[in-house]
Amino acid sequence: MTGIRITITRTAGSAPRDAGTQMMVWADRIDGTIGGGALEWAAMARAREMLATGQTAFDETVALGPALGQCCGGSVRLRYELAEALTEATRAPLWIYGAGHVGRALVDILAPLPTWAITWVDTGADRFPEVPEGVTQLVAAEPARVVPHAPKDGHHLILTYSHVVDLALCDAVLRRGFASAGVIGSATKWARFRTRLGALGHSAEAIARIACPIGDPALGKHPQALAIGVAHAMLGSVQNAALGDKAG
Repeated sequence: MTGIRITITRTAGSAPRDAGTQMMVWADRIDGTIGGGALEWAAMARAREMLATGQTAFDETVALGPALGQCCGGSVRLRYELAEALTEATRAPLWIYGAGHVGRALVDILAPLPTWAITWVDTGADRFPEVPEGVTQLVAAEPARVVPHAPKDGHHLILTYSHVVDLALCDAVLRRGFASAGVIGSATKWARFRTRLGALGHSAEAIARIACPIGDPALGKHPQALAIGVAHAMLGSVQNAALGDKAG
C-alpha cells in the first residue's frame, strides 16, 4: 500500500536521530520512527496532508528549537516522498554460533536493530527457540564447516556449548578472514585456545584479533548482562568504522 516515506537527509547540532533514518506514514498506521516527540508528530501530519492532497514529494528543514519548542537546539532536513516501503538498509553480516542462553539473549537484542544481517548457527533445529523475523537459521552438524560460506568482512560471535566446537570455529574463522570475532569464555580458556591455535599455524597477531572474554565484566555474567555488553561493544565498533569511512 502506497504511503509517504520520510527520510532524515541531513542533521545539524543536536538531533533525535541520524541522517538516513526513515519512517513510513499511511493514513491509518506508521512504520519506523524518526525520533518521536513533536518532530515526528509534525512530520506525520505533513505526510498525511500529502496523502490527502495527492502531493508526491516535499523537502523541509526543521529547526527543532524555534519551530517545535524542543530543547535539542539542532535542525533536521526531511525528505517526504510517495513510496511503498522503507528503503532497505545495508546491514553488516553477523554470524552467531550457538542458540543457548547467551546466543538467545544476543539475538533478542540485536535482531530488531537495522545494523545486522544475522545468521544463527547451531547443531540441531531443536536447539533454537522461535527465530525472529529477518534472522537466518542455519543447522549444521559441524558448525565450523559453514564458516567458508560467511563473507570475509563478516562479524562472528562464537557461543556454543562445546569448547571443541568453539576451537574449531576459531580456527575456521581465522582461515576465512573476518571484520571482528569474539568467543565466550574465561581468560584461562583463551590462554589454552591461543596455544592450540598457534599449533594449528596461526600467528599471534592473527589470534589476537579474536576477542575473549567478551562482554563487560562490570555488568556481570547473567546471559542478558553479557549480551548487553557484547551488543554495546559491537555497535560501537560499527559506528567507529562508519565514522572512519566518512573521514576517508
